[in-house]
Amino acid sequence: MEARELAVEGALEITPPVFPDRRGLFCPVYQEADFADLLGGLPATANSQPFRVVRSGMSVNRAGVVRGVHYARPGAGTAKVVLCAAGEALDLVVDVRAGSPTFGRWDSVRLDPARPRAVYCPPGVGHAFVSLTEGTVLVYLLSTPYRPEDERAVSVLDPALRLPLPRDADPVLSDQDRAAPPLAEALDRGLLPGHHSYTGPPAGPPTEGGRKA
Repeated sequence: MEARELAVEGALEITPPVFPDRRGLFCPVYQEADFADLLGGLPATANSQPFRVVRSGMSVNRAGVVRGVHYARPGAGTAKVVLCAAGEALDLVVDVRAGSPTFGRWDSVRLDPARPRAVYCPPGVGHAFVSLTEGTVLVYLLSTPYRPEDERAVSVLDPALRLPLPRDADPVLSDQDRAAPPLAEALDRGLLPGHHSYTGPPAGPPTEGGRKA
């Protein structure tokens, strides 16, 4: 299992081994020991911690659906692994951790089952995705139990973030996601989780952009 560090501190693109044969392919998505090795290789500043799957979920999406930017409330400490089981998605990680050295940055990875990959989002990092085909299926592995009161979001349409959303059509959003505040407002209202080294509001505006896979 291989990993590439993304532009958001602590986030990873994970490429598991693939075993093809005449029937198709088999791909081991998650093994606890492998993830311990991957996270243990992160810089100490990333505040890596063990990832254990407590629950899982699945979403089925129409083409043009955008979900996010979702994160867990301060103190909830939810990490997630996201992979695509059908269709194709542009997966996005956004650093919404106040005080993080990569605060406001994002990165993207195209996910599809023909080239199996996954994205690891550490606690406090926001997640979003764009469904690029009809019937895109995303599978989530999460490190904490479901608690609806822990769920938070910042606007995926925030112009300051400049996320790479499709320009040829309006994204299909839930009412909750459309009403989510922009990143700066969420910061001012104290809605964002803190980086482990957080000592106060970040200096200057968020850093724009991130590399795209």
